[in-house]
Amino acid sequence: MNTDWQEFLESKGARIQDGQVAHFGDAAAEIAHAQTGLIVADLSHLGLIQFAGEDAQTFLQGQFSNDVRLLNGTNSQWTAYCTPKGRMLASFLLWKNADSSYLAQLPAALREALQKRLTMFVLRSKVKVTNESDNRVRLGVAGPGAEAAVHAAMGDAPQSVHGLSRNDRGMVLRLPGDCFEIVVPAEQGAECWNALAQTCKPVGGDRWDWHMIRAGIPTVLPATQEEFVPQMANFELINGVNFKKGCYPGQEIVARTQYLGKLKRRMYLARISGDVAPAAPAAGDPLYSKDMQEQSSGIIVNAQPAPDGYDVLAVIQTSSAEAEQIHWKALDGPVLQLEPLPYPIPA
Repeated sequence: MNTDWQEFLESKGARIQDGQVAHFGDAAAEIAHAQTGLIVADLSHLGLIQFAGEDAQTFLQGQFSNDVRLLNGTNSQWTAYCTPKGRMLASFLLWKNADSSYLAQLPAALREALQKRLTMFVLRSKVKVTNESDNRVRLGVAGPGAEAAVHAAMGDAPQSVHGLSRNDRGMVLRLPGDCFEIVVPAEQGAECWNALAQTCKPVGGDRWDWHMIRAGIPTVLPATQEEFVPQMANFELINGVNFKKGCYPGQEIVARTQYLGKLKRRMYLARISGDVAPAAPAAGDPLYSKDMQEQSSGIIVNAQPAPDGYDVLAVIQTSSAEAEQIHWKALDGPVLQLEPLPYPIPA
């Protein structure tokens, strides 16, 4: 996190842990407010990689699962970076800048390793890959009235999901679930924050992650790297995979998964109710059901606290999800109460 930006947030009451905002003094109150209220969150727990140069588009087109050519400076897209076996190493939010460079956002815990790996494949291409995380402040705004709050602070707000608008104040991206991400130069972060804080409650970064869970948007974390082909995490359902583009690592397996046979695992939204202390659900935790006995029938993708429990995204054996109770960490563990996603899952 940019040092000046961290000092500013701390002056506003932020409690910083491991380079990100944990909360603003009352985590429980923030969890309750985020259910129905308007929030603003610093997104420093997400890293930002910039790809610049005349070959940037061609380079990314050969690496990611989505069609980079569809980015025109007024939109964004989800995309995945896979192994040659089609397993997801990372999930990104990707968009194009006015100068034709590209910004790829992913968890900060993965940024350095993925940046290094991608740089290895640049070879003679005219592409410069740099860490942009500390140069731009990114703020997440979500909840009732989010569009009006963003418009008041930035002078504009995109009307369509994945729309991107820009002006001399910075950029605004609209994401699913009526969530907005604001991107401004680091030196303009304080002014933007103060404008938003007039109507939005400041919260920790986990409340933004909770909104992404409720929107059914998976995030690959260190504990889940190489666990899923994109379809297992519903990535094609959120338009994160383009099946008409050219080759990229794992493309053949991703295409075969789409067109041959029935997918045996899918991602579901669920609630784990009650107090499960001292532990808490986390990415990578195994799930069990009676039909699979001691063999895991699923895995937690993302998890965040919610009132009276936790909300999670979980990749589960479809046969188990349809017929059995799913339990967290053990056959007699807490039950996952499946809830409908905001988009349909194919039968």
